[in-house]
Amino acid sequence: MFYTIPLTLITFSIGLVLAILTALARLSNVKLLQIIARVYVSAIRGTPLLVQLFIIFYGLPSVGITIDPFPAAVIGFSLNVGAYASEIIRSAILSIPKGQWEAAYSLGMSYTQALKRIIFPQAARVSVPPLSNTFISLVKDTSLASVILVSEMFRKAQEIASMNYEVLLIYTEAALIYWVICFLLSILQDGIERRLNRYIVR
Repeated sequence: MFYTIPLTLITFSIGLVLAILTALARLSNVKLLQIIARVYVSAIRGTPLLVQLFIIFYGLPSVGITIDPFPAAVIGFSLNVGAYASEIIRSAILSIPKGQWEAAYSLGMSYTQALKRIIFPQAARVSVPPLSNTFISLVKDTSLASVILVSEMFRKAQEIASMNYEVLLIYTEAALIYWVICFLLSILQDGIERRLNRYIVR
């Protein structure tokens, strides 16, 4: 867990920032930014996460770029989260009625001010449930970091199983730990959604 939890938190945080920037690039009027964002999202969503991790950790050294296991996992997971979450954020922003933009502009706000004070707070409420699901999925996906030698929980389970040969017992225990973590996160997600719903009703 010493690696699993930090890996999840760090990559989700970086990925979320990357997702916001990508979503804004997709929605901008600058054609070049739109193209770059579209290619990035398409490339990440169109290739398996496992392949992406292999390219970063095993492929880049062939061109002289060597990255340690944990940073390589952070880069891989962050890029993956950024691509998927950007679509969630973009959809949430687009779900806000155009009248909200017009109202903000009528008050003399700039694009940045309108986005920060009016649009983002409303889009955040819409995007919380799907982003929570992304976070829970990320907890499970960190097990893939074992293939690039990160000593996270599943990697440790593999090492223990290779020593005592209790494969079924050890892997089942690892699965149960993942399940408990995701179950607790699901409860937290439900609580956040209920609070947001009460806030929206008010």
